[in-house]
Amino acid sequence: MADRNGFLLRRRGQAAVQSGAVDLLPGPAVNFLFLMTDQHRVDTLGAYGNPGVSTPNLDRLAATGTRFDRWYTPTAICTPARASLLTGQAPFRHKVLANRERNVGYQEDLPDDAFTFGIALKERGYNCGLLGKWHASSAKSPADYGFDGPHLPGWHNPVDHPDYLAYLKEHDLPPYEINDRIRGTLPNGGPGNLLAARLNQPVEATFEHYLADRTIELLRRYRSEDRPFYLATHFFGPHLPYIVPDEYFDLIDPAGVELPKSIAETFEGKPPVQRNYSAHWTFDTMPIEVTRKLIAVYRGYVSMIDYEIGRILDAVDEAGTTVFFTCDHGEFTGSHRLHDKGPAMYEDIYRTPGIIRIPGAPPQVRDEFVSLLDCTATILDLAGADTAPAVDSRSLAPLVRGERPEWQPDIVCEFHGHHFPYPQRMLRDDRYKLVVNPESVNELYDLAQDPDELLNVYGHPEMAPVRDRMLGRLYRLLVERDDRFYHWMTSMYQVGDVDHDPTLSGLDDQSYLS
Repeated sequence: MADRNGFLLRRRGQAAVQSGAVDLLPGPAVNFLFLMTDQHRVDTLGAYGNPGVSTPNLDRLAATGTRFDRWYTPTAICTPARASLLTGQAPFRHKVLANRERNVGYQEDLPDDAFTFGIALKERGYNCGLLGKWHASSAKSPADYGFDGPHLPGWHNPVDHPDYLAYLKEHDLPPYEINDRIRGTLPNGGPGNLLAARLNQPVEATFEHYLADRTIELLRRYRSEDRPFYLATHFFGPHLPYIVPDEYFDLIDPAGVELPKSIAETFEGKPPVQRNYSAHWTFDTMPIEVTRKLIAVYRGYVSMIDYEIGRILDAVDEAGTTVFFTCDHGEFTGSHRLHDKGPAMYEDIYRTPGIIRIPGAPPQVRDEFVSLLDCTATILDLAGADTAPAVDSRSLAPLVRGERPEWQPDIVCEFHGHHFPYPQRMLRDDRYKLVVNPESVNELYDLAQDPDELLNVYGHPEMAPVRDRMLGRLYRLLVERDDRFYHWMTSMYQVGDVDHDPTLSGLDDQSYLS
């Protein structure tokens, strides 16, 4: 039975999975391959318009499937985004709001009775495997959610993991070793975070090649068994630090790299935290030539992962497997004089690649606003399972099949902090983006006139109608979702009619107006 938030308490199903007593349920058997990268810019794929990066395998997937041009992450940080994929719930609802490594006091694991799609698939007789980055919880592992495969914890390639070390030994490959480190200088004078380095290993020894090999091994095993399967490969890259071997470290000539236009960022009229984050990521302490090299190495990293994805795709039965490709969120890589991600809701880190290929569906490009969250309901839908517990997710299957259902004309994203609490909410529609920052200045961008989000027009008098319309729309959407962030907006902004007591006292039955 589901509670008021739509969580499904599946004690019987979980017990059946743990005991192995699961029978195939009636319905179509759909196999899934889910390919996921980490911190991946949408503009590093040829399919998304960048001819300067070599991504032939992902481009081929896009050309034979559905490429979504407005695919967003629910939040641009690893653990909350991955927990949203598991549950089909927005971060404010599942409450896993920060990465363990920089946690600021938030919950680190889903509750024991939380709905997750892996358990739902196991209940339907699926083999479920996950190779690669987990980072969706601290105390629990993929096995707790129904997935086979080695547990690879943490935010970066765990090059000391016993299974990876055994792989190197098995293939007589050299161990991990790096040089040519790239880093800046912190505000306190100390060395900055490692941003990139040259890996002294052949491609065959890289963690990415290891993940592809292990995926192909498990794929062959699953195909030999009389069960449908869900198999995911979660690459740790191209998340920084960009650590790749010679042929990818030097693949792209930095002299030919065009710098992002937002590198002209002044932070004028922007929340001060953005300037602080720029200092934390040491942007101004490095020559612009270093920025070009970082962008070049990042793109080389993308090409290396594309090569490994090609190896996996070559092992897949295209006629019988639905393939997903996406990532948890994007990456700055110098845009807005920033690196990594953080409390700035720019397109660089919120708009991401998203491709789905369903056998028999037409190749196409879609421009609806969709989310990583929607993968959960899509998987459940295609597997013939109940999608209702994925309460903030909507199946993309009708879109992939070429249908034209009614669709929401905008999308809400959220952020809760990294290094320190920092709540934000964002509304993005066809032309404009609104970001509400309670401790600072709000942001409004006209993406038709300013696609690089350099000019905050929130306070411009001529933008008042747009600002008020978007504040009211965001407010209503948050109220509908029961995202309590709306309480701040009730008293602070022109949000339109208010049909509840904003004091939450229950002592006043007056009808409230903004």
